[in-house]
Amino acid sequence: MSHFTTSTSLSAILRNCSSLLSSIPTARKVHAQILINGLFQNNTLQTDLVLAYCKCGLLGDARKMFVSMPDRNMHSWNIMISTHVKNCLYTDGLCIFSAFLQVGQRPDHYTFTPLFKACAQLGDKTLGLGLHSWVIKFGFVNYVVVGSALLEFYSKCKQAEDAKRVFGDLRFKDSVAWNSMISGLVRLGCNVDAVVCFRDMLKEGIVMDRMAIPSILSACGREGDVMKGKEIHGQVMKSVTFCDDVTIVNSLIDMYSRCGFLYNSENVFKNMVNANLVSWTTMISCYGVHGKGKESLVLFEEMKFRGFEPNSVTITTILASCSHSGLVDQGKKIFDSLGLVYNIEPCVEHYACMIDLLGRSGCVEEAFELVKNMKLAPTASTWGALLAACMTWRNVEIGEIAAHHLFKLEPKNTSNYIALCSIYESLGMLDDVSSIRSIMKNRGMIKSPGCSCITIKGKIYKFYRGEVIHPSGNILYETIDALSRTSMSIDICV
Repeated sequence: MSHFTTSTSLSAILRNCSSLLSSIPTARKVHAQILINGLFQNNTLQTDLVLAYCKCGLLGDARKMFVSMPDRNMHSWNIMISTHVKNCLYTDGLCIFSAFLQVGQRPDHYTFTPLFKACAQLGDKTLGLGLHSWVIKFGFVNYVVVGSALLEFYSKCKQAEDAKRVFGDLRFKDSVAWNSMISGLVRLGCNVDAVVCFRDMLKEGIVMDRMAIPSILSACGREGDVMKGKEIHGQVMKSVTFCDDVTIVNSLIDMYSRCGFLYNSENVFKNMVNANLVSWTTMISCYGVHGKGKESLVLFEEMKFRGFEPNSVTITTILASCSHSGLVDQGKKIFDSLGLVYNIEPCVEHYACMIDLLGRSGCVEEAFELVKNMKLAPTASTWGALLAACMTWRNVEIGEIAAHHLFKLEPKNTSNYIALCSIYESLGMLDDVSSIRSIMKNRGMIKSPGCSCITIKGKIYKFYRGEVIHPSGNILYETIDALSRTSMSIDICV
């Protein structure tokens, strides 16, 4: 057999290696055959070996192979950068890119995709912006794969307008680009824009796929747009593929719950034939959010009876449910059994839920002791739960301690300052209130107004606290006055 035939066969075998453990022996055997047949200098085989080792998760072997290559082509560099980023080794991926530039290589459109992901995960806006300028310089702006990566970068870095601009500049938008834009808008909290984007996608003739549906259902849930959510549910029911997609069905459960339709969530859950741990956890959460802690506990026990082992997220969910319903003893029992029964080490979220549970029930001192005895360093969520409890029970001593820790951890979070002011106001400590408000004013801190929304005939109406310019404001205030007068006349009659 000629060297050409041998190298072609070995290359084909390497490229067919998958991420399964069974591929590791194959990759090593082919590597040995390459050495035996004197084909180690073949650049294509060297690159294929790097790719095979990366697929098998053998990053150490891939690095050794890559370093030993006398002539590293573009493909081999891209493989190494992409693999490190996929394995959450973002800094290493950027270091490889730096070495790539030092040897005089010029990136192609495949190089930029993992780099933007690394920048997004590391929060490196400066490098991301620099890479964007290179994308424009090298003419890769209209490559869908690059555009989608850019969208993800800007959305994760909270740059909504930049994300919209990138999307608008794309000449060709496939389902991946639309999905990236929709999920990005949801991530940024631009839920109405996400729904509009979804409608525009359908108008453009892009078929709704399984990647877009969970994002748009999340947007509907956050906005309370149950009509749009039901419309998408109807589309899901028409497709066998969508009906069997657990992720989509779980999103439906969550959407109905967020919109206040717990009964619909229950129906979707009960009709599932392939419910997974996420499904059970989501439904437990739905009961908890609606103040049905006992139902959450019943479902939690049923889940375990069905053979599902709770994970850390499930424990957080059931503890939160106990907290919302004031089930102190049940919550304590679950928390105390984490290590012994569930083999789960308590995390920050578990502590935060327990502190909230104790705080809501008036056990503020016990909650404070739990914070002081945490195995982990207390975070903003734990101190925040404690401060909320102090605000409820007007405990100024512990409240000040919690607040000042939060001022250090979240110096720009106005809610913490407002909470401490609320405690001072409730106790008539007006000088302290003035002091805190003065600090807020000097730091340019403004509290966002509270907002409520309601859906009437498919249209969502939002009302902000203190708002006097709403289009229906006059009608609303006239109605409230009429109701107040009616209430007063009833009281007088009684």
